[in-house]
Amino acid sequence: MHSTFMEEAPGINAHLAERLRGLRTEQGLTLDALAERTGVSRSMISLIEREESSPTAAVLDKLAAGLGVTLASLFAEKASAAASPLARRADQRVWRDPDSGYLRRNLSPPGFPSPLELAEVILPAGARVAYDTGRRMVGVSQQIWIVEGEIEVGLGGETYRLFAGDCLCMDIEQPTIFRNPSGKPSRYLVALTAGARPPIR
Repeated sequence: MHSTFMEEAPGINAHLAERLRGLRTEQGLTLDALAERTGVSRSMISLIEREESSPTAAVLDKLAAGLGVTLASLFAEKASAAASPLARRADQRVWRDPDSGYLRRNLSPPGFPSPLELAEVILPAGARVAYDTGRRMVGVSQQIWIVEGEIEVGLGGETYRLFAGDCLCMDIEQPTIFRNPSGKPSRYLVALTAGARPPIR
């Protein structure tokens, strides 16, 4: 499985720190305001922005939701009309979750304007990743397609056992759990689109 040998890109924490700080300041949010909006402590956000802490996937998801962006977009560059529509594999940014060890590779060309985002994820044997983020400011439509291995996906009160070739449309407005119950790594593709969510009436 060639993808299991993905290595985390150097400087990924520096990129995340700059991206989070930039999004926060663009929206005029203080550390306290973002902390209140996301449930992530002010001190943790500050540590991440100063590159003194490696955030977990769950923390990044909360921050992304609070900033009105997708998790994948935190690893991407800002949209630019001059960005290339091609992303060579050697140039795709890879990040490892320090909690579960799962590897996430951003496949989409960095900075190229597109409503679709693609990511490749490798979930180690026995690993578990849980997201408890609630309603988001940005509407996200997501599907996952299993390339190799198997995973269990918990969506609210439902659990889906997925095997190679299976595809699941996901409502990520509810608690979501990814688990690899097998003794081998699993690999899957994440495809998502995001757009402004209409206000609650």
